[in-house]
Amino acid sequence: LAAAGGADPLVEGLERLCDDDAAHGVPLLARFLEGRLDAPDTRAVDEQAVRMFTLTCGTVLGDDEAALDLAAAEVRWCRSQALIGELPYALDILSQNQVLAGRHRDAEAAVAEAEEIARDTGLRGRLVRLGAVRARIAAIEGDAQRVRELAESTPAALRTGVDCARVLLDLGLGDFDAALTRLDPPPPGPDRYTWLSLSTAADQVEAAVRLGQPERAEAAMRHFENWARAGTRPRTAATTAPWAQAVVLRCRALLTDRPEHYTQALQLHEKGGRPFERARTELLYGEWLRRARRRNEARDVLRSALATFERLKAEPWTRRAGAELQAAGEHLVTARMLADNLIDRLTPQELQVVRLAKDGSSSREIAAQLFLSPRTVEHHLYKAYPKLGVGSRQELVLLDLT
Repeated sequence: LAAAGGADPLVEGLERLCDDDAAHGVPLLARFLEGRLDAPDTRAVDEQAVRMFTLTCGTVLGDDEAALDLAAAEVRWCRSQALIGELPYALDILSQNQVLAGRHRDAEAAVAEAEEIARDTGLRGRLVRLGAVRARIAAIEGDAQRVRELAESTPAALRTGVDCARVLLDLGLGDFDAALTRLDPPPPGPDRYTWLSLSTAADQVEAAVRLGQPERAEAAMRHFENWARAGTRPRTAATTAPWAQAVVLRCRALLTDRPEHYTQALQLHEKGGRPFERARTELLYGEWLRRARRRNEARDVLRSALATFERLKAEPWTRRAGAELQAAGEHLVTARMLADNLIDRLTPQELQVVRLAKDGSSSREIAAQLFLSPRTVEHHLYKAYPKLGVGSRQELVLLDLT
């Protein structure tokens, strides 16, 4: 790796994480990623391994914007070079970061494509790993049956991602004890710094506080806080990822019942990233404000939380935010916005095809990018047009499909 891209900080950083030394390991990975972002965009096939490690670094560092951009660029490169064997991994990383950005339909489309390619090319190991993203979305939506099915179809050795999603599902459904006992802490090493493992720490803190047993989440909180303190973003080396610091403050507010932590957390959430986490902070702060009889303030943050939960189809969280709003004196709970969301009318592959057609790509060009036949592309367009209320490609440009 060092010879392939000056990756010494990467190697040392990963070694530090193997020793559970986030304080030194995470800045080294940040330095490696910063160098990669500043370097000319080399796309040689023999640099594939280094680029894949770069994708992983963005995720481990919590630098969602960089990780999303890098993953999208890698997907485009794999398509252009017909690197079929590498594309499912790149799509997997892309889908992970799309989920974190609240782009669930895009994530589902990426996973569906990755699964189809992995199935057709015999990449069974990659195929079973793709369930984590689907499980995360299902957990947010409160789809217990879907999460259970994914857990049953995933080998035990590869089930950590799905089990992390089950912790979130337990929390959303109010099964706090299960949320705390569902998952054994991963051993020291890079696996403790995956996007799902880190997210689960905040879930466990909330579950422990709900049970009145905060000490049960002390280890998870300490691990997450150590990572967040060490987590530096490229180009602004002294600044920790704002969403991570916001979640730390939210957990501190739960543990100490000090509302100033909520207000500080929301100020950090304003800098962007992870809308689901922001809505959770708003919900918890709204609950605190209502209990403190500050109902007008409570309604403001609860409305914002509800709008995000509705957009994400986060059913358990939508119910909870709606109930809190009503308890705070809101007589007319915001109506669901999802019915008018055009992209929710399409299958994941229809969405991919329609977006490319909207951008002006021909059926042949779309087919080449998605590894489909032109006839299949036309079939997807034929099915999508009536769902969108249009009759031709020309009308697609008038639609908002973001």
